Amino acid sequence: MSGADRTEPTAMADAIRTSAEAMEADALPRAHAVHCDPDVQTAENRPQAAAAARAGNRGKSPAHWAYERLVLYIQNFESQLDAEHEIAMGFTGGASGVLRIEGMGFFDPDIVTFYGTDPSGARTQMIQHVSQLNVLLRALPKAVAADAPRRIGFRLAQDLAEDLEAEGATDDA
Repeated sequence: MSGADRTEPTAMADAIRTSAEAMEADALPRAHAVHCDPDVQTAENRPQAAAAARAGNRGKSPAHWAYERLVLYIQNFESQLDAEHEIAMGFTGGASGVLRIEGMGFFDPDIVTFYGTDPSGARTQMIQHVSQLNVLLRALPKAVAADAPRRIGFRLAQDLAEDLEAEGATDDA
């Protein structure tokens, strides 16, 4: 049959899925959020979250997958801060205080780590197993000596984009 003899797929044909396709679609990560203020942009409803959900977690360790989603939450939180505030993290489940987030990383298969300083300026690092991950993001007044607020979320997102580009170049080779 030549290409000219083929008919275009109909909407009905496009809507038919096999059981395996339906199960796979249900297994893909999803994100959703509702806020009482419809003008608030949540991390789950940003285009980057939809792209992350489409890419899924195939081939990623729990730590890597948690890291990528934390980057989205941090970037979204920072996008709502004014020039007088920076992002920080409050420790949940204890009286350990607050860490001004200056960096974040992961160690496969199951460790996520946060680097920063506490309110007194002491260098601080939190190492967390992904099964215990519980993060409270906070806005703190920027450090007095800083001219401009430091935004780690945008650096983290840039790093992820560079990793994706490198993975694409490796896949093409």
